[in-house]
Amino acid sequence: MKKVRAAIVGYGNIGQYVLEALQAAPDFEIAGVVRRAGAENRPTELSEYPVVKNIKELESVDVAILCTPTRSVESFAKEILALGINTVDSFDIHTGIVDLRRTLNAFAKEHNAVSIISAGWDPGSDSIVRTLLEAIAPKGITYTNFGPGMSMGHTVAVKAVDGVKAALSMTIPTGTGIHRRMVYIELEDGYEFDKVAAAIKADAYFVNDETHVKQVPSVDALLDMGHGVNLTRKGVSGKTQNQLFEFNMRINNPALTAQVLVCVARASMRQQPGCYTMVEVPVIDLLPGDREEWIGHLV
Repeated sequence: MKKVRAAIVGYGNIGQYVLEALQAAPDFEIAGVVRRAGAENRPTELSEYPVVKNIKELESVDVAILCTPTRSVESFAKEILALGINTVDSFDIHTGIVDLRRTLNAFAKEHNAVSIISAGWDPGSDSIVRTLLEAIAPKGITYTNFGPGMSMGHTVAVKAVDGVKAALSMTIPTGTGIHRRMVYIELEDGYEFDKVAAAIKADAYFVNDETHVKQVPSVDALLDMGHGVNLTRKGVSGKTQNQLFEFNMRINNPALTAQVLVCVARASMRQQPGCYTMVEVPVIDLLPGDREEWIGHLV
């Protein structure tokens, strides 16, 4: 079996877990890691892999797994798709997904490549669950309740605000899909807390939620990668009322995001050129090996 050669682009929390997921996958090999520092101060666990500053320095890459901040996904994806290399990412701004899909769809087709976007756990695998529940109870309401736990996308957004030295954004569910954002920050010297807090609350990640910003002496003392979700749908199947479905999970946030990215990288090799979200990809394509064996096992 020819293995899929995957490159990891970005080596923060998610990138480190993607490395582990690729090492455990029977059908992948690691083409290398792209990081801003290149091979300088290379972590020990990367000693056996090429570590470069630009993906062009790697050989025979089939798919690039983008472990970059959401707001830089589009630029990285376009640069890599232009090389004819597939991309997958965990872009997590829900309101921007349709526009990003439209933009990258044309770009991927032009370069005969595949891009699968928003492939984390939400958006991502939870999107598949919501789609299934909508199909089997077409009339009704679905509530997605996140947490309590650390939101990586929100935390990265806070870290990008001027004056923030370190940050943690916690998502607290209050019910019926409504969330409270608890943001803990360490300030850089010379910045006023009130101004920094106002900038955080005005960010697109926070502007629609109840957000509380608190200054703390040490963000590191609060860090916990645990997270979770409760998905509930109450609806109607045919003309039958009171169909109730519930999906729960408690997870390590970056580890699950990484595993989803690797599954989707596999699926990218089985799609026609273009850009997709996870709800458009056959779920069986996320699995390694023979399709008929999986059908016999799962159906």
